[in-house]
Amino acid sequence: MTIAPSTVGDVIERNARLFPSKTAVVFEGKRPTFAEFATRVRKLSNALCDGGLKRGMRFAILAQNCLEYFEAVGTAETTGFIAVTLNWRLAPAELAPIVEDCTPTVLIFEERFRAQAETLRSQACIERFIVIGAATDWAESYEAVLASGADVPPRFRPEPADTVYLIYTSGTTGKPKGVELSHRAILSSAVMNSWGVGAWTSDRMLIVMPLFHIGGKICELCFHVIGATIYLHRVFDPVAILRQIEEERITTAHFAPIMVRGLLDAPGFKDFRKDSLRAIIYASAPMAVTLLREAIAGFGLIFNQVYGMTECVVGSVLHAHQHLPDGTPAEVSRLASAGQPFFDHEVKVVRADDTECATGEIGEILIRGPSLMTGYWNNRAASDETLRGGWMHTGDMGYFDDECFLFVADRKKDMIVSGGENIYSREVEEALVTHPAVEHAAAIGVPDARWGESVKACVVLRPGHATTEAELIEHCRSLIASYKKPRSVDFVDALPRLFNGKVDKKTLRAEYWKGQGRGVS
Repeated sequence: MTIAPSTVGDVIERNARLFPSKTAVVFEGKRPTFAEFATRVRKLSNALCDGGLKRGMRFAILAQNCLEYFEAVGTAETTGFIAVTLNWRLAPAELAPIVEDCTPTVLIFEERFRAQAETLRSQACIERFIVIGAATDWAESYEAVLASGADVPPRFRPEPADTVYLIYTSGTTGKPKGVELSHRAILSSAVMNSWGVGAWTSDRMLIVMPLFHIGGKICELCFHVIGATIYLHRVFDPVAILRQIEEERITTAHFAPIMVRGLLDAPGFKDFRKDSLRAIIYASAPMAVTLLREAIAGFGLIFNQVYGMTECVVGSVLHAHQHLPDGTPAEVSRLASAGQPFFDHEVKVVRADDTECATGEIGEILIRGPSLMTGYWNNRAASDETLRGGWMHTGDMGYFDDECFLFVADRKKDMIVSGGENIYSREVEEALVTHPAVEHAAAIGVPDARWGESVKACVVLRPGHATTEAELIEHCRSLIASYKKPRSVDFVDALPRLFNGKVDKKTLRAEYWKGQGRGVS
């Protein structure tokens, strides 16, 4: 008998039944089949059950991308535990309040993060430490724990409404919040993504985005729901990725825009074979139109954009066939859009009073659909505020065109208010990166005694190129309204970034707002 999946774990067992001898994951020389992968998940699930974990209890994982990550999270998908996926880039002082908030009783960690794990031993909630690597006097070996479990169906089984992942937001506007995502929301998102990007069972899907973030995990699932093979990378190495695309005939991949830039700039990019690629998904941040055009020239018309966030996994999609750099003026303008709403999601743009905006009018983007989070862990007030009226209030500002293509203008918190005028940073950044000397750019608001805020451009130049502040300001003046142009430009070696490739504007703004008593006007 086959399985009609109603929980994420059902996908693991379904693949083991339908594709037992097919490779599930390729990672650093290991190529487990779907049957072998399911066996290891069952054994680890039972070992954790034997140790006292029950449905609804939390365990945390602190690791870079690895095969064991899929297995550990698979126990939550199969058994009803809740997987807390910790950002390994966080300092111990940042990890501690997260652990204190969600109280996991088990921590699974990679050996390379032993120092961070050891600092968490003071957290009374963690009763068991399991290390992916050599055991210590306080941490059990992952392989030994897994080997102790029975290869039988676990004694617990989740329900569709149960939380499967607890993912803490990056905290760019304050204290990180734990986003509760249910089996139902994740399974729906995976299926919609699979449809949206046209996933095939024969695909060989490359993933390098960190698995503690929803982007990498949902892309894995959107190909695993149909039995495709995942090629997993621990870190972003452009040459290694291009080499694997050529050697393994990779068909699909998921990259943040900054990764696309890195691939285009990689030594020997043009010499690597890339003709096996039929789809590239880009997400987590908008791609500047100039970069998108360059990417299309380098890879072909194979790009698909998915717009979503941790709290609402999917919202809209811009399919490959909708990327038309040589189309009509309206079609060309949509290269800057996030596409149209997914089939089973509603999207609207509203004013401050929650009335709907007219076509072309900028307001806050609201989303309603099956991929919405259940809420924020231990934070009813924030949950009620964000999900009021049943709509996810994204905090993104944007507008619809006359065919419901969604354009994301800015984050609410990143909007610059200068002299009473709203200036959207993405519009300024799009103008900046059209200059041939500019590689990356970020626009932020900085204190201004007269205007409240003025536009500051922080710019990374292309290697071997030069320009001046005056030249960039004049360049922007020719493309956008004069009041939107930068009033000052700082040239920097690199922009601070979050784990998902987005520019960390909180950090970028902090230096300029020191001593102001506030971070915006």
